[in-house]
Amino acid sequence: MTGYWVSVVTEDWKFRMVTPPKGSFGGVPLNPEGRRVANAWDPAKDEAAGQQCRSYGAAALMRVPGRLHITWENDTTLRIDTDAGTQSRIFHFGGSPAPAGEPSWQGYSTAEWEYAAAGRGQPRTGNLKVVTTRMLPGYLRKNGVPYSANAVVTEYYDRITAQNGDQWLVVSTEVNDPQYLTMPFITSTHFKKLPDATGWDAQPCSSR
Repeated sequence: MTGYWVSVVTEDWKFRMVTPPKGSFGGVPLNPEGRRVANAWDPAKDEAAGQQCRSYGAAALMRVPGRLHITWENDTTLRIDTDAGTQSRIFHFGGSPAPAGEPSWQGYSTAEWEYAAAGRGQPRTGNLKVVTTRMLPGYLRKNGVPYSANAVVTEYYDRITAQNGDQWLVVSTEVNDPQYLTMPFITSTHFKKLPDATGWDAQPCSSR
């Protein structure tokens, strides 16, 4: 998984490549309270409060178009940096509980490898499972579609090699948040492997 990757937007283009208008939250299973909060979205208020990164939290960051740089900090810590919003996600292996601390945009992520059953002589396959909690409340989409501080994000990272040799990373994400959602919000996001850092364009968070 290490190296540089670029998002390939093959679905939800109108929600990801541009900021949707207020009240446009099709496809997100919002409950009445979630709809009320989404309809109250005001980017000027977010800017005044220094909350421009609300749509770059762990529950939404992988859906933001841009590039990833994945590295190992050490044997038990995987790091994902994004040029969109200049965010950093840290995945902790080993099963240790989250230490005490304040919530943050990226929360606290525990990670483990999951392996599929393989026949004799067959290569071992599987995926990376990541569970993130202790996040600040944020937006599933830039136009104010909310998730709460109690949300739990479960992700599965699968690396796939295409027949032409291209490397793909597929991130399947499930956001559980009974405060604002009637059911889990599930997405699948695709990234293509890049040979190097060419095109990396670090940009700050934007609320618009």
